[in-house]
Amino acid sequence: MKKLKFKRIHITMKRKLMLTFGAITLAFVALIGVLTRINAVSGSAYAKIVLSQQSYDSTSIPYKRGDITDRNGTIISTSTKVYNLILDTKVLLTDSDDVTPTITSLCECFPELSSTELENYISENPQSQYKKLLEKLSYGEISEFAERMNDNENYPNIGGVWFETEYQREYPYPTLASELIGFTASDGTGMAGMESSYDDELTGVDGREYGYLNSDSNVESTVIAAKDGNTVVSTIDLNIQSIVEEKILAFNEKYAGAYREDEDGSENTAVIVMDPNSGEILAMASYPSYDLSNPRDLTAYYTDEEINVMTDEEELDALNEIWQNYCVTETYEPGSTAKVFTVAGALDAGVVSDSDSFYCDGYQEVGGYTIHCSHIYGHGMLTLSGAIEESCNDALMQIAAKMGKTNFCHFQNVFNFGLRTTIDLPGEALTSSLIHTEEDMISTDLATNSFGQNFNCTMIQLVSAFSSVINGGDYYWPHVAKKIVDSDGNTVSTIDPVILKKTVSAETSELLKEYLYQTVERGTGTDCQIEGYKIGGKTGTGEKLPRDKENYLVSFVGFAPVDDPQVVVYVVVDEPNSDDQAHAGFAEEIAHDIFEEILPYMNIFPESTGQEE
Repeated sequence: MKKLKFKRIHITMKRKLMLTFGAITLAFVALIGVLTRINAVSGSAYAKIVLSQQSYDSTSIPYKRGDITDRNGTIISTSTKVYNLILDTKVLLTDSDDVTPTITSLCECFPELSSTELENYISENPQSQYKKLLEKLSYGEISEFAERMNDNENYPNIGGVWFETEYQREYPYPTLASELIGFTASDGTGMAGMESSYDDELTGVDGREYGYLNSDSNVESTVIAAKDGNTVVSTIDLNIQSIVEEKILAFNEKYAGAYREDEDGSENTAVIVMDPNSGEILAMASYPSYDLSNPRDLTAYYTDEEINVMTDEEELDALNEIWQNYCVTETYEPGSTAKVFTVAGALDAGVVSDSDSFYCDGYQEVGGYTIHCSHIYGHGMLTLSGAIEESCNDALMQIAAKMGKTNFCHFQNVFNFGLRTTIDLPGEALTSSLIHTEEDMISTDLATNSFGQNFNCTMIQLVSAFSSVINGGDYYWPHVAKKIVDSDGNTVSTIDPVILKKTVSAETSELLKEYLYQTVERGTGTDCQIEGYKIGGKTGTGEKLPRDKENYLVSFVGFAPVDDPQVVVYVVVDEPNSDDQAHAGFAEEIAHDIFEEILPYMNIFPESTGQEE
């Protein structure tokens, strides 16, 4: 009986073992099948997970900020590669034989480094992996040491040192168009001018290099290249810009200290040169300007004693003042240049005609006030053209009275006064609170506004409106960028001229061109005559607030040639350094000198003016 029982147990165990083995075999087969399926379907994803768990390092690859060029491709803002000298103490100490040769070569190639200081730092910071020894070095400055690093035969024991690359913003013409171009902060962000308004286009994307140990413990790397910023091609003509700044500087040097000792030729002198048929800005400048390569330097404007006592807030205010673009951010009363728009609006509204005449006796009684003409004894009888030519306040008040405040306010809006032009530059002033509305305008406001007093505008507003008056009535969006180009030279986008609205009729435009031509030929603008050229323009004299201080802002806005306007020049001189500030001749002098040089450069050649030789 016992032998039979043992035999039965043995058979039972054998059967169980076979079942277990079969089950395990099936499990292995199933596992192999699953692994095969995972590898086929998700192998890449799992490989990335594995690699991400291994040791790796990553290094940022800096992008190059895009250039800014003039309309002809001349670079006026660019970024150059510079190098930071980095010491990795931990790597250097992996081979003690490298320490002394490395320190010796560093000090021989970079004399500003101290061997004692390097030795102390290495001994005190054995685990340090990043110490910036020198920064912003040019390739020429690092080339000798770089050659030694690659020369294993003569310099076999240099280690633990590497170069970190970055880009530094540079301006080939540091003071040229500074308010227009702007500058960048230490992190590369645009801080003013086009550097700020086109920051998104100029900014690229950093690349990255990843290093890791693969499954065989070999170092491998993956590089994601940096994407450089785009280049902004501006509308500025560097030659015209240079001429403008040269004439502004000459004027200020000529009148510096002429009346007020230790004072510049003016509080500010500013110029805009515009293509009236596109809204493109060919030049924009003001005096004083600043150095783009050192924009936080105040020594040109303040004494050391003044700078030393400034609080941080006062220093920032001082910097913001010199960084401002006068042509866009500052508001003022335009004076008699505004008469162009009053007459143009009155003609288009049909309340006056070319054949009308006006009698000037030197003043008008309006709203209980006596408002005088610039000619206190009166101009006598004037035609509509004569009212512009002689810049007669009396005639303009009569014209505004015919218009009424509804028409007058309508045309101020049409010419964009009180509204932003939306020029592609930062900081444009909003003047909506600085002009009258139909609801709050009284008779004296209407009278004084007609000749450019008691309302404010900016230079970019006035030159844009004026361009529309002499180009047939098309109000173009003023802009300083012409196109965007990528780092490979491919055009990303073109910034075409945009007509925002119609201001006046072609017939009114033709009349105003003739009136403005006669103003230069025989009226208040004769100082801007240039032999052989037909130039039109209007002078302006604005009395600044408070009136009893008798400070003036004088201006001239002109165009050429009269029959086919190709260029507009607008000059503003804020408080000329003279005992006779109220003299538009200061602005005419600058405009004349600018026209004289830029017209031949623009291939606008002399023609007969109809004058006798």
